[in-house]
Amino acid sequence: MKKSISYLSVVAFLSIGMFFTSCKKNDVNNTETTTEAELKTQSDDQERFTNETDAVADDANAALENSGISNLGETPQTPQLPHLCDFTVAIDTLATPRTITINYSGNCLGNRTRTGTVVISYTPNFRWAEAGSSYTVTYKNLKITRNSDSKAITINGSKTITNISGGRLRNLATRGLIIHEITSAGMSITFDNGTQRQWQMAKRRTFTYNTGIVVSISGVGTASAGLAEWGVNRFDKEFTTSIIEPLVIKQACDFRLVSGKTAHTVGGFSSSVTLGLDSTGNPVMLCPVGPFYYKAVWTRLNGNTYTVIAPY
Repeated sequence: MKKSISYLSVVAFLSIGMFFTSCKKNDVNNTETTTEAELKTQSDDQERFTNETDAVADDANAALENSGISNLGETPQTPQLPHLCDFTVAIDTLATPRTITINYSGNCLGNRTRTGTVVISYTPNFRWAEAGSSYTVTYKNLKITRNSDSKAITINGSKTITNISGGRLRNLATRGLIIHEITSAGMSITFDNGTQRQWQMAKRRTFTYNTGIVVSISGVGTASAGLAEWGVNRFDKEFTTSIIEPLVIKQACDFRLVSGKTAHTVGGFSSSVTLGLDSTGNPVMLCPVGPFYYKAVWTRLNGNTYTVIAPY
């Protein structure tokens, strides 16, 4: 059975390994060990960014469809889309573009806190239920702090959400299938150490219904198969993230990311990350009370394979 490794234990382990390596090996191997630590951090950054930007997409959909704005065809009706309890919504139907502002309060989530603002903007003739309709989501200093270790990321920038199939998510149980695509030419992420980087995304979210909403996420970037996100990481190195197996989010598990597999490349190194695991690296069959875990696997230049398991 594999031993569970916490985030801080991983950092300590890699630091000790780097210390002994510096005594025994040449500069090439030292660089290689450092890159392993960077890959671990990149995997952690990537899973958090993916989780949080997907969560905001869900919040935006709920705020829009629950708005009751009659000229959009969003008259109050049931069932309304479920949403989390840490934000309030303000609507401006007079400005051009029209806006729906989500204000995050930082309360109630348990495993993390969110503060900041997200603004939904759309044209006066916008009709969300029509196939091909789109709106813009702008992040304004949205700060997400992980309560377990107080580590935070802050997101700025904008993305576009397009309703490819048409239809409203609140009617998903009877409609059966709805497809959205999310694209962004530049999201700004600020990390704990103050570094700031620009990331891009191209993802498809397919919604089905099975005892609640189920979201399956794939990459639709054109540069390579499954490409979902790319940019420059906190170490100033170019990276790509591809979705190898769809990332699945389930309402029945409090809209948490329950499974999927991604591949990251950073420089000459690559890693695969499997999600929806327990602390020993085995798939979770039921929604856990505590965190899910992911397993990142990468290969060093000397051929040795390394595995890290950490919560998300």
